[in-house]
Amino acid sequence: MAEWLGVSGLMAALARRSHVVAHGAAGVTTAPEFVRRVAAWRQAFTAAPGKSWALYIESTTEFAAALFGAWHAGKHVVLPGDTRAETLAALRERADGCAGELPDGLWPQAWVEPADSMDWPALASRDTLVTMFTSGSTGAPGAIVKHLSQLDAEVQALQEAFGAALPAQVRVLATVSHQHIYGLLFCVLWPLAAARAMPADRLSFHEEIVRACGDAPALLVTSPAHLRRMPQALDWSAARGVLRTVFSSGGPLPPEAAADALRHLGQAPIEVFGSSETGGIAWRQRARHEDRWTPLPGVQWRLQDGFLAVCSAHLPDDGWFQCADHVLPAADGGFTLAGRADRIVKIEEKRVSLTQVEQALAASPLVREARVVLLELDVGTRLGAVVVPSESGAAMLAGQGRAALLAALRARLGDAVDAVALPRRWSFAEALPCNAQGKTTQAMLRDVFRRVLPAVRWQAAHAAQDALSAAAELEVCEDLAVFDGHFPGSPIVPGVAQVDWVMALAPERLPVPPRARFRRIEILKFQAVITPGTLVHMTLAWQPERSALAFRLSSARGPHASGRIIFGEADV
Repeated sequence: MAEWLGVSGLMAALARRSHVVAHGAAGVTTAPEFVRRVAAWRQAFTAAPGKSWALYIESTTEFAAALFGAWHAGKHVVLPGDTRAETLAALRERADGCAGELPDGLWPQAWVEPADSMDWPALASRDTLVTMFTSGSTGAPGAIVKHLSQLDAEVQALQEAFGAALPAQVRVLATVSHQHIYGLLFCVLWPLAAARAMPADRLSFHEEIVRACGDAPALLVTSPAHLRRMPQALDWSAARGVLRTVFSSGGPLPPEAAADALRHLGQAPIEVFGSSETGGIAWRQRARHEDRWTPLPGVQWRLQDGFLAVCSAHLPDDGWFQCADHVLPAADGGFTLAGRADRIVKIEEKRVSLTQVEQALAASPLVREARVVLLELDVGTRLGAVVVPSESGAAMLAGQGRAALLAALRARLGDAVDAVALPRRWSFAEALPCNAQGKTTQAMLRDVFRRVLPAVRWQAAHAAQDALSAAAELEVCEDLAVFDGHFPGSPIVPGVAQVDWVMALAPERLPVPPRARFRRIEILKFQAVITPGTLVHMTLAWQPERSALAFRLSSARGPHASGRIIFGEADV
């Protein structure tokens, strides 16, 4: 087991050491190099006015240096989970300035060679603060202020629970982001406190995990989103040879995913259960514990009105925190999860349980996973459903089409939920959208239904002259945003949207100059409306001598639209 450096006095300890603190494709970072970088950030933050500073940096090494630099400059660090426009807008009320890869972000002007006189006093456990945000998986992200004492206590609990089983020189590989509590603890604070090499960068793809394994012992910090979709054809032998532990958090891991991970990676994942509010609560390995969760060291739990309540040093005070999870007592002081409390919303003054709708969809043999989200449509607030079909559902979608699958799912829901709870928008996907923590947020689900372009299947070109022509089938699904407001009860694709589709898709296959500027449309005809569920055949022809794009949209019902778009050189 590696020497324990702790968190509050980490920088003073690193100033006396020379071990590797981070590793990545670009090489390693030693303790002296890291201390110089922290000193540079400390100097930059000390010179910056204001108390609260938002910080976002993709590189884990640079992020860690900036975090400790800000803390040693007395700053309260605010960690946005992403750089979405709505996230940045919310930061304006919480931060006096931005650092790193945020708009107008602060960066050190140069590396600093710390003077021998530069001291690194221990960070004050109650005055060193970081604001983090909940994932937004069950609603809008909420801000949570953490004291260093809470983070330090959780890091020590992780070391007590798992540290003895890890080799001293084990490297950390990660697919999750340090901007959230799970990644901050497992990829930054715990490795640094245990004199272990943290990851320089986050791995996004399974192939990157295999390449990063190398030949030295490693542990993998990941999420169910990655472990549920492990490619069977990928050669995992390199991972099996070096991985000593696999951690997963962000949601319970399905039994089949846990079995896949054990087969491919050679390790049964250690699942860590908790939340941004509570920190880590409990852990399990399905291969040993099945559904039973064991509390982490120092965590007490009890049943409170049928819900899980916890008390630990990971919380801001000594009180009990009631979670939204139903639990049942299990052997050896553990518990099993029995579902979350219903998420209740009102639609047309009727109470609708989002949980009930999702459970009814997931109970269908045609569905592998399903999530629903509230959408503001022209008819008012309604539900949208993002569905990952099962093998049988995917077969129905491919063989009988979208309408057949929709009819089957609506019939299933019709027996289980009120008519007002039937989703008005549907999207079928190979996997649920997820963020760097493997969480599916409400914002990401809403983004699914903001699509403006239909699904496109381009037809193969057969001759040299086809370089100036192209054809494709457009699947006009009812979840396209262009149907909002056009028109309630009788949705159609607006003519301007049809022209926009042509202009947006043509450069994918034709040599339309990237700087071409729209001038006018000639011989434009709209012969028939396009409604949801229509399979539209689009033909395009680029006429370079005229800088013109001829198009025609048709379907089994006949022609819908045609015309010629004239372009010119872009204005300078």
